[in-house]
Amino acid sequence: MLYFCTLFNATYLTRGVAMYESLKKHCPHFHLYIYAFDTHSYEVLERLNLSQATIIGLDEWEDEQLLQLKSSRTAGEYCWTCTPATIWHTIQAYQLPHCTYIDADLLFFSNPDVLIKEMGEASVLITPHRYTPAYDQTETSGKYCVQFVTFKRDARGLEALAWWKKACIDWCYNRFEDGKFGDQKYLDDWLDRFSGVHELQHLGGGVAPWNVQQYAFMKSEPQLQGKDLFTDESFEVVFYHFHSFSYSRSNILRLCNPSYMLPDSAIKHLYAPYIRALQQSYEAIRQVNQAATSHEIANNVSWLGRSWKKTILFWIKGHYANHYHQFRFRHGLIIGR
Repeated sequence: MLYFCTLFNATYLTRGVAMYESLKKHCPHFHLYIYAFDTHSYEVLERLNLSQATIIGLDEWEDEQLLQLKSSRTAGEYCWTCTPATIWHTIQAYQLPHCTYIDADLLFFSNPDVLIKEMGEASVLITPHRYTPAYDQTETSGKYCVQFVTFKRDARGLEALAWWKKACIDWCYNRFEDGKFGDQKYLDDWLDRFSGVHELQHLGGGVAPWNVQQYAFMKSEPQLQGKDLFTDESFEVVFYHFHSFSYSRSNILRLCNPSYMLPDSAIKHLYAPYIRALQQSYEAIRQVNQAATSHEIANNVSWLGRSWKKTILFWIKGHYANHYHQFRFRHGLIIGR
């Protein structure tokens, strides 16, 4: 049995539900503890009656220490601050042997049990960014990504988790300062600071916009296969991190930060299925609350109206700088590619 926890507010509601459904599809034995960071999300998630999830409201676990600093941090910074606290609460409140925190904007393409098994007798599992050299942000954003991190309920696992929890309470902001960044750069020295820490080796755990340029993808039913373009190593894609994905009322999708180059095979085999999963998530949420996702459609792509050149390029090519019109992904196919 695998135990996971995640946290999100209404802005990530459809993404969080899509992530849950992908786990349900690929992982036969799991339970997900979802920390709803607003009343809206909590109510919708409860109505969805997710059979393999427990929904946890803020009033069930926020303590005085967290509440005192809440007003001094942005909503995003507070979520980062709470990441180790939610893992700690999940392990202790539900007496779990282990727990893996997962970001809400992941989508699973195969069973993540292979990643947990890789850690063997270790007590903590951390996942490297594996940056493409052109996008290397190790110095400012850290070597490791807080996207998939596992702690066992043993002395070594709890020691590292307790240290991280305290560190994030003391300082956790969306800026690089004195060798720190958010909740993330704290992980940089864990292989030396703590015993029993394992760095994930499986290339299929942690594919993301900052490293996807190194790979080619192909569908080999029922798995999605990746291949390292430099070593020719093949691997099964376990999950993809859809960092900075957003969309607007005009049906324009921003797949990721425009500074990252996305290979065609990634758009076809990773982003097209994700958009379908979000559409299915949206429809499921609408069945229980038609207003549920109004908070998500908040990122208008206003730059189109500021430049005729960009607007013309967008409509001629069908995309511009990782922005696409949703019709390009009809039936999961990339039209014109």
